[in-house]
Amino acid sequence: MKEQDNNNTQQLARPISGSGVVVLGGTAGVGFEAAAQFAEQGARVLILGRNDERGAAACEKLRQRVPKSEIGFVRVDATNASDAVRAEAECRERLGAIDILACTTGPSAPPRLMHNIAIEDLQQRIEEIMLPPLHMVHATLPAMRKQRSGAIVVVASDAGKIPTPGETMVGSAMGAILIYCKTAALEVKRENVRINLLTPSLIAGTPGAELIFNESFSAKMFEKASAMAHLGVADSADQAAMILYLASPAAQRMTGQAISINGGISVI
Repeated sequence: MKEQDNNNTQQLARPISGSGVVVLGGTAGVGFEAAAQFAEQGARVLILGRNDERGAAACEKLRQRVPKSEIGFVRVDATNASDAVRAEAECRERLGAIDILACTTGPSAPPRLMHNIAIEDLQQRIEEIMLPPLHMVHATLPAMRKQRSGAIVVVASDAGKIPTPGETMVGSAMGAILIYCKTAALEVKRENVRINLLTPSLIAGTPGAELIFNESFSAKMFEKASAMAHLGVADSADQAAMILYLASPAAQRMTGQAISINGGISVI
């Protein structure tokens, strides 16, 4: 009994302060806010994105918000497996170790009904959503397993849980991300590596929200969804706070969970 009690009180997760944190998609939206909140808690943060100029601008904004923070940028096209592996190695070299990985990328096109999507576009639509988090998680896990610690948080979508007209492509890709991460969480839990997900709906004030409301069909679709958010439409700060919680010692016994912060739009 004493041995069991010791195991139950053992700290399995590193404190956020001093941790090496990598945020894929950290130049805007939820990723930017998560990077800022990690920095505010004393983490050393590298943000990942495809554009050097946007990366430099995001780093400058983060340093203004969190003076004296350790912030940097690594360019990566995470749809490319080799580039994801290269970026992971660069991040690990610069940080010493990757203790926390947050993946916050999303679609580049708004929801559309299936018959309005050309068959030639299916592969690209699926891959641009699905591959970045899968590649970065896959690239990061070997070192985390070797160091026998790590926390990964992936932002997916409620579309991967609930079949919704207009979200055939998004839902298919997000469903794949959900199953990949949940299954991987079971495989790596023995090495004290945790993988959890966020599955939001609409996130106010983000590039994704702007994309949605720029087209008539998706705008009407999410206006109806917003009306169901009686607790208020969630924003980047809401999602980022949960990312930090899931990465922290407070959630050290959580893995394989998919949490929806959506203001009450759904309860799945």
